[in-house]
Amino acid sequence: MAEVLLKRFHHQIISFQTKIPLLQLGAGGFIFSLTSPRKDDFMNKKLVPAFLLTFVNVLGISILMPILPFVVASYGAPKWVYGLLLTLYSAFQFFGAPYLGALSDSMGRRPILMASHIGTLLSWFVFVLAIYLPEIPIWGFALPLWIIALARILDGVTGGNNSVAIAYVADITTREEKSFIFGYLGGIGGLGMIVGPALGGLAASSPLGYLGTLLLAIGISTFTLITLFLWIKESHPPEKRKSRQKSSVLNTLLILRRMREVKPKPIIKLLFLLKLFFMTMMAFYIGTIPLFLIDLFKFNEKELGFFMLVVGAFLAFNQAFVAKRFIQKLGEYRTLLVGLGLVFCGLFCLTLTDNLYLFIGFYYIMNLGLSLSFPTFNALISIHANPQKQGEVMGISESIASFCMAAFPIAAAAMYGWLGYEVYYLIAALPLTAFIIAFLNRNTIGSRQNTDIVEPVSAVEGESAETF
Repeated sequence: MAEVLLKRFHHQIISFQTKIPLLQLGAGGFIFSLTSPRKDDFMNKKLVPAFLLTFVNVLGISILMPILPFVVASYGAPKWVYGLLLTLYSAFQFFGAPYLGALSDSMGRRPILMASHIGTLLSWFVFVLAIYLPEIPIWGFALPLWIIALARILDGVTGGNNSVAIAYVADITTREEKSFIFGYLGGIGGLGMIVGPALGGLAASSPLGYLGTLLLAIGISTFTLITLFLWIKESHPPEKRKSRQKSSVLNTLLILRRMREVKPKPIIKLLFLLKLFFMTMMAFYIGTIPLFLIDLFKFNEKELGFFMLVVGAFLAFNQAFVAKRFIQKLGEYRTLLVGLGLVFCGLFCLTLTDNLYLFIGFYYIMNLGLSLSFPTFNALISIHANPQKQGEVMGISESIASFCMAAFPIAAAAMYGWLGYEVYYLIAALPLTAFIIAFLNRNTIGSRQNTDIVEPVSAVEGESAETF
């Protein structure tokens, strides 16, 4: 399914080959032509590890979506346990991101990316172990569920390496490349959301059952680990590193305190506030949209999965290609404003119809807004961050996202059960608030976008492709 989708994307963009980066298929996965032909291999090998890590981290959630409810039900647990297992991943990603980001600032990107991904691979083996354990009841739940919860915690902590991967990309890209590369990362994240449920469901339908899904995840993670080992180069040299200061778990929870310790620029603080509103909206959206679709269109599992495939394809294409065009024309800041405005309009309009085709049209408006917002947040934060604190700043940014995803989906589902579709009026108010704040501060961000730029620290600038 993923290969067919990518081939379609390839066919659609051939005519724009000279204007936008080309998505190619090969033995190494999907790669992007970013520079002149002489440097293509060099750029590809630098960026593929970050692309794969982004893809695998998204799979940590998406590949389990079609099987986890059935796994929970098979052990006689209530439905909220399914929500809890999903939440554990984001909750511990919230704790892991700042620590891994800070470690990468002091020890380098490569060793942290390697070690954290080994942890991700180990978490899948723990999950496999769980399904073979006896169903001994412990505190009201079967033993395998406790071990599955442990696997999700381990995957979440090590999945916090998103902050390190983003810092790695920021290290090795120029000012002109940043926005587009973050757009590609967003597109790959969208691709993970497309193919993850499809791969998980297809593998589970094999004679191996749930084990098939887990073995597939192990295979993908193993391939990524090998790619990291062979291709990734250290991007944060010793002379640019800083000593790591001790911090407590409580300090991780207190994001405001961590911000004071890092001492980010006022622009970064403003971007963090905007991201808080945006990611709270995303958490409420993710926690309610399946319920809303089932109630509105009476979707069954297969129909809901197909709908997710279609809208996921919108998201991947928009983030990988359309966002680039907007950023070229408008710049990152104005693109963010447009994105927030479209998300508000789309969310509000979703409540106005029960016609599927019209609903998909409104959904695309919201989807386009998401596609424009995701990469521009990361690009703006990366552009204005201190290079020596890039990992910590990105860690705080990822922690904001993880905190929202860990704290709000369960509350969102409860509110939907109480208010029904009217909860979307409240959800739409979040990107509207972010839009108003961003618009009122347009002179703070927009006017300084071209004058207050910190160039990324690159450990490999000027090296030739032969060094790989």
